[in-house]
Amino acid sequence: MLEFTWPWAFAALPLPLLVYRFIARAARQDAALYVPFYSRLSHLQADSVRVDATRLLKILCCSLIWLAVVTAASRPQWVGEPIQLPSTGRDLMLAVDISGSMEARDMVINNVQLSRFEVMKVVVSDFAERREGDRLGLILFAAHAYIQTPLTFDRSTVAKLISELEIGMIEESATAIGDAIGLGVKHLRERPADSRVLVLLTDGVNNAGAITPIQAGQLAQIEGIKIYTIGMGADTLVQRSFQGARAINPSAELDERNLTLIAESTGGRYFRARNVEDLVDIYAELDTLEAIEQDEQTFRPINVLFYWPLGIAVTLSFLLALLSLPWSIILQGRSRRTDTPPDTAIATGGRQ
Repeated sequence: MLEFTWPWAFAALPLPLLVYRFIARAARQDAALYVPFYSRLSHLQADSVRVDATRLLKILCCSLIWLAVVTAASRPQWVGEPIQLPSTGRDLMLAVDISGSMEARDMVINNVQLSRFEVMKVVVSDFAERREGDRLGLILFAAHAYIQTPLTFDRSTVAKLISELEIGMIEESATAIGDAIGLGVKHLRERPADSRVLVLLTDGVNNAGAITPIQAGQLAQIEGIKIYTIGMGADTLVQRSFQGARAINPSAELDERNLTLIAESTGGRYFRARNVEDLVDIYAELDTLEAIEQDEQTFRPINVLFYWPLGIAVTLSFLLALLSLPWSIILQGRSRRTDTPPDTAIATGGRQ
């Protein structure tokens, strides 16, 4: 559908007529001029029909140029058919730990030991693909936290970015859990209430950043943002060496107490993923979050069209410039130079 952003611009259409009608013409100062080649120009007055036609064509060009300029000034645009955006779902931020400790190989699939990081990428990217109707965002954190993807309906892109993560993208020597939660609160606080969720996965304890996890959790509680926390890592891992085998706890530094406190204070829940099956079950349970009805939103694509009338005005201006040239004199002079060679004209003048 064609619309004009500034339709009041068409009020300027009669402006040239008003100027012509009410503003006096500039006074002409005619002076006598002796024209020795007047006989050559006198025949131009005979072709009055051609002169009137040219004059009318110039007036038509000027009128069309003014109409095109005014139309361009009104900012025409084509508004497409309404496109309905998803009206249900949640605003869901995924915060994942990519610190060096995520390289610990304590996840087992078919008797093959895999790192926490490898398993996390597969499970979380699959979870992102399934969240149809949700706006998804991605936060990465290690020694620092930063936003990898703002909230978007493009689940496939988010899943692809998760699958392409690498350890070392951020300084990996520490874990800034508080900063990750604070960044999630910052991006979720402006979204509709009762639809804001942060899912945070980590395997360690907060030992970096400008804000503590408890302080960040209190901010989330004030803003009404629900946080689900996931502690990842096995309870036991057998290490073999020349001195024999010994069992260690690879998750000794996992701060379960604060992760539980943050989740429960915001209305969320803390989950413990000791193996691959636990992690898959946790994200399957998160999939059962009920969708919250939001205000229906529609989007209408808009294409601006002002450059079309503006281009027409420029083209007509060139045409008007061509019409203003004295083509009769130009063509007559060219024909005289062609028909009478210079040497012949001199010889004829000599005989007279």
